[in-house]
Amino acid sequence: MTTLAVTGHIDLTEDSMPLIRGALANLLTRYTTAGRLIGVSCLAQGADSLFAEAVLTAGGRLIAVIPSQDYRRHQVGPDQAPLFDHFVDSAEEVVVLPHTTANRQAYEAANTVLLRRADRLVAVWNGEPPTGRGGGTADTVRAARAAGIPVDVVWPEGAARRG
Repeated sequence: MTTLAVTGHIDLTEDSMPLIRGALANLLTRYTTAGRLIGVSCLAQGADSLFAEAVLTAGGRLIAVIPSQDYRRHQVGPDQAPLFDHFVDSAEEVVVLPHTTANRQAYEAANTVLLRRADRLVAVWNGEPPTGRGGGTADTVRAARAAGIPVDVVWPEGAARRG
Protein backbone atom coordinates (compact mmCIF):
# COMPACT_ATOMS: atom_id res chain seq x y z
CA MET A 1 0.00 0.00 0.00
CA THR A 2 1.34 3.40 -0.97
CA THR A 3 0.31 6.67 0.64
CA LEU A 4 0.78 9.71 -1.58
CA ALA A 5 0.25 13.24 -0.28
CA VAL A 6 -0.16 16.20 -2.59
CA THR A 7 0.99 19.78 -2.65
CA GLY A 8 0.52 22.14 -5.54
CA HIS A 9 -0.54 25.40 -7.04
CA ILE A 10 -4.14 26.55 -6.64
CA ASP A 11 -3.98 29.12 -9.42
CA LEU A 12 -3.75 26.84 -12.47
CA THR A 13 -4.99 28.08 -15.82
CA GLU A 14 -8.03 26.39 -17.35
CA ASP A 15 -5.84 25.08 -20.19
CA SER A 16 -3.54 23.45 -17.62
CA MET A 17 -6.28 21.42 -15.96
CA PRO A 18 -6.56 18.62 -18.55
CA LEU A 19 -2.77 18.44 -18.90
CA ILE A 20 -2.29 18.02 -15.15
CA ARG A 21 -5.28 15.68 -14.85
CA GLY A 22 -3.70 13.39 -17.44
CA ALA A 23 -0.24 13.57 -15.87
CA LEU A 24 -1.66 12.71 -12.44
CA ALA A 25 -3.65 9.77 -13.83
CA ASN A 26 -0.49 8.49 -15.51
CA LEU A 27 1.57 8.90 -12.34
CA LEU A 28 -0.99 7.12 -10.15
CA THR A 29 -0.95 4.03 -12.37
CA ARG A 30 2.53 3.30 -10.96
CA TYR A 31 1.06 3.01 -7.49
CA THR A 32 -2.36 1.47 -8.10
CA THR A 33 -0.85 -1.60 -9.76
CA ALA A 34 1.39 -2.25 -6.75
CA GLY A 35 -1.53 -2.45 -4.31
CA ARG A 36 -3.98 -0.15 -2.65
CA LEU A 37 -3.45 3.54 -3.06
CA ILE A 38 -4.14 6.14 -0.40
CA GLY A 39 -4.16 9.82 -1.34
CA VAL A 40 -3.88 12.58 1.25
CA SER A 41 -5.05 16.05 0.22
CA CYS A 42 -6.19 19.35 1.71
CA LEU A 43 -8.78 19.56 -1.11
CA ALA A 44 -7.93 23.12 -2.12
CA GLN A 45 -8.88 24.18 -5.61
CA GLY A 46 -6.40 23.46 -8.36
CA ALA A 47 -3.76 20.79 -7.75
CA ASP A 48 -5.27 19.35 -4.55
CA SER A 49 -8.68 18.82 -6.13
CA LEU A 50 -7.23 17.36 -9.33
CA PHE A 51 -5.22 14.92 -7.22
CA ALA A 52 -8.24 13.93 -5.10
CA GLU A 53 -10.21 13.32 -8.28
CA ALA A 54 -7.40 11.19 -9.73
CA VAL A 55 -7.11 9.11 -6.54
CA LEU A 56 -10.84 8.36 -6.48
CA THR A 57 -10.91 7.63 -10.23
CA ALA A 58 -8.03 5.19 -9.77
CA GLY A 59 -10.01 3.37 -7.06
CA GLY A 60 -7.84 4.68 -4.25
CA ARG A 61 -8.82 5.80 -0.78
CA LEU A 62 -8.88 9.50 0.02
CA ILE A 63 -7.88 11.16 3.28
CA ALA A 64 -8.85 14.83 3.61
CA VAL A 65 -6.80 17.15 5.80
CA ILE A 66 -8.72 20.35 6.43
CA PRO A 67 -6.39 23.14 7.67
CA SER A 68 -8.87 24.89 9.96
CA GLN A 69 -12.36 24.81 11.38
CA ASP A 70 -13.45 27.73 9.18
CA TYR A 71 -11.73 26.53 6.00
CA ARG A 72 -14.83 25.63 4.01
CA ARG A 73 -16.73 28.75 5.04
CA HIS A 74 -13.92 31.20 4.25
CA GLN A 75 -11.65 29.55 1.69
CA VAL A 76 -13.94 27.45 -0.50
CA GLY A 77 -15.73 29.59 -3.08
CA PRO A 78 -19.32 28.93 -4.11
CA ASP A 79 -18.23 27.50 -7.45
CA GLN A 80 -15.81 25.09 -5.70
CA ALA A 81 -18.10 24.10 -2.80
CA PRO A 82 -19.96 21.20 -4.51
CA LEU A 83 -16.69 19.55 -5.53
CA PHE A 84 -15.14 20.15 -2.09
CA ASP A 85 -18.21 18.63 -0.41
CA HIS A 86 -18.09 15.64 -2.79
CA PHE A 87 -14.47 14.97 -1.82
CA VAL A 88 -15.22 15.31 1.90
CA ASP A 89 -18.15 12.91 1.53
CA SER A 90 -15.97 10.48 -0.47
CA ALA A 91 -13.04 10.58 1.94
CA GLU A 92 -12.38 7.56 4.08
CA GLU A 93 -11.09 9.88 6.79
CA VAL A 94 -11.45 13.62 7.34
CA VAL A 95 -8.96 15.31 9.64
CA VAL A 96 -9.95 18.84 10.65
CA LEU A 97 -7.07 20.63 12.33
CA PRO A 98 -7.84 22.57 15.52
CA HIS A 99 -6.94 25.98 14.07
CA THR A 100 -9.99 28.23 14.17
CA THR A 101 -8.83 30.38 11.25
CA ALA A 102 -7.46 29.45 7.83
CA ASN A 103 -4.14 31.27 7.88
CA ARG A 104 -0.47 30.62 7.16
CA GLN A 105 0.02 28.69 10.42
CA ALA A 106 -2.95 26.45 9.64
CA TYR A 107 -1.58 25.70 6.15
CA GLU A 108 1.88 24.94 7.55
CA ALA A 109 0.32 22.59 10.11
CA ALA A 110 -1.71 20.88 7.39
CA ASN A 111 1.43 20.40 5.30
CA THR A 112 3.14 18.84 8.31
CA VAL A 113 0.25 16.35 8.65
CA LEU A 114 0.46 15.55 4.92
CA LEU A 115 4.16 14.79 5.15
CA ARG A 116 3.80 12.69 8.33
CA ARG A 117 1.33 10.45 6.54
CA ALA A 118 3.12 10.25 3.18
CA ASP A 119 5.33 7.57 1.69
CA ARG A 120 5.80 9.96 -1.24
CA LEU A 121 4.83 13.54 -2.08
CA VAL A 122 3.24 14.50 -5.39
CA ALA A 123 4.06 18.13 -6.18
CA VAL A 124 2.07 19.87 -8.90
CA TRP A 125 4.73 22.51 -9.03
CA ASN A 126 6.40 24.72 -11.59
CA GLY A 127 9.73 24.59 -9.75
CA GLU A 128 9.73 28.19 -8.53
CA PRO A 129 11.52 28.75 -5.19
CA PRO A 130 9.68 29.52 -1.93
CA THR A 131 8.15 32.98 -1.58
CA GLY A 132 9.47 33.41 1.94
CA ARG A 133 5.99 33.54 3.48
CA GLY A 134 5.91 29.82 4.36
CA GLY A 135 3.26 27.18 3.84
CA GLY A 136 3.52 27.11 0.04
CA THR A 137 4.18 24.38 -2.48
CA ALA A 138 7.94 24.99 -2.68
CA ASP A 139 8.18 25.01 1.13
CA THR A 140 6.41 21.65 1.30
CA VAL A 141 8.68 20.16 -1.37
CA ARG A 142 11.72 21.42 0.51
CA ALA A 143 10.46 19.94 3.80
CA ALA A 144 9.70 16.59 2.15
CA ARG A 145 13.15 16.38 0.61
CA ALA A 146 14.78 17.34 3.93
CA ALA A 147 12.82 14.53 5.62
CA GLY A 148 13.89 12.03 2.96
CA ILE A 149 10.41 11.70 1.46
CA PRO A 150 10.60 11.07 -2.30
CA VAL A 151 8.94 13.77 -4.41
CA ASP A 152 7.22 13.22 -7.77
CA VAL A 153 7.01 16.59 -9.55
CA VAL A 154 4.09 16.91 -11.96
CA TRP A 155 4.35 19.88 -14.30
CA PRO A 156 3.57 18.84 -17.88
CA GLU A 157 4.67 20.95 -20.82
CA GLY A 158 2.11 23.67 -21.41
CA ALA A 159 1.02 23.89 -17.76
CA ALA A 160 0.83 27.41 -16.36
CA ARG A 161 -0.40 29.47 -13.47
CA ARG A 162 -2.86 32.35 -13.78
CA GLY A 163 -1.51 35.86 -13.64
